[in-house]
Amino acid sequence: MAAARRPLLVRILASTPRAGWLALGVFALATLVVLPALHLFTPAGSPFHVSDLVITVGGKIMCYAVVAVALDLVWGYAGILSLGHGLFFALGGYAFGMYLMRSIGHEGVYQSDLPDFMVFLDWKKYPWFWTGTDHFLWALALVLGVPALLAFVFGLFAFSSRVRGVYLSIITQALTYAAMLLFFRNETGFGGNNGFTDFKRVLGFPITAPATRAVLFMLSAALLGATLVFGRYLVCSRVGRVLAAIRDAEPRVRFLGYDPLWYKLFIWTLSATLCAAAGALYVPQVGIINPSEMSPGNSIEIAIWVAFGGRGTLVGPVLGASVVNLAKSWFTVAFPEFWPFFLGLLFVLATLLLPRGVVGLASRILRKPT
Repeated sequence: MAAARRPLLVRILASTPRAGWLALGVFALATLVVLPALHLFTPAGSPFHVSDLVITVGGKIMCYAVVAVALDLVWGYAGILSLGHGLFFALGGYAFGMYLMRSIGHEGVYQSDLPDFMVFLDWKKYPWFWTGTDHFLWALALVLGVPALLAFVFGLFAFSSRVRGVYLSIITQALTYAAMLLFFRNETGFGGNNGFTDFKRVLGFPITAPATRAVLFMLSAALLGATLVFGRYLVCSRVGRVLAAIRDAEPRVRFLGYDPLWYKLFIWTLSATLCAAAGALYVPQVGIINPSEMSPGNSIEIAIWVAFGGRGTLVGPVLGASVVNLAKSWFTVAFPEFWPFFLGLLFVLATLLLPRGVVGLASRILRKPT
């Protein structure tokens, strides 16, 4: 009873063990202090200088890691395999991309109040859903609210109908594919197949300036750290234990008097919101968002990150997202035609030989008596 009366913040902080805080401290020191300082305050010719490429790729991978942890919350702890999480990631990116497009002002090719793609398509005014997107706070509300609402509505119908397993996975994949086809159409007002690009500034700051890049990098690191801490608290809480029970034996949970619908709906909506926040930070760092981010292949790749790193571990998906995307960066330059085969092989090997992922294998080795 005493533990239940403690403030929420204290309970969140206490849920992470000392070793976890030590690792997070090292991570925070590197991503919030050392790397940004070496990027901003060392000359380009110095051996200690951290280049724009490292900052951009690092920020991008940390955004991917947040998405991987978000999927781990629903797949690893609630047993819900989504093959459509790329949709929520892309929606968050599009919502913030609308704000970035409005921030271009008259600096586009056509020097119009409208974005270049709207001028090219002979649009005369903004669509109704662009209203207010020139305000940062409203754009932030769209980033979090639209994907959360879509996830809630979809989850309410799917979970109340007791759709589970592979059937739910197929439906999520169909949902993201349908959204991709919709966003490819020019008349939807989202730039068609080109999407949004050529951003100039964010909150009035030049988007390509080293200081802006460093701040976006630090925000990505902060989001990842906060996601891990809150995720740890959640899975160790009563809600997390109920979710684990739903994953392992949902009929028994229902027999004991719990309604799995609201637990699954909560973690599903939270996961979608985390993906959207990651997408919003991803777009200004890479400089583009288009419908290809919604492709089913991208959502499957997210599942591979989690499977390779280790489901139900939180830190495993971070490792999986980092390793797979670093490998992708190298493969797509050195051997681009072999990357899909390597990715498929990685997923097969992880499924057959590493059912608990790399983190699970490492834990088993460390616990093995000598």
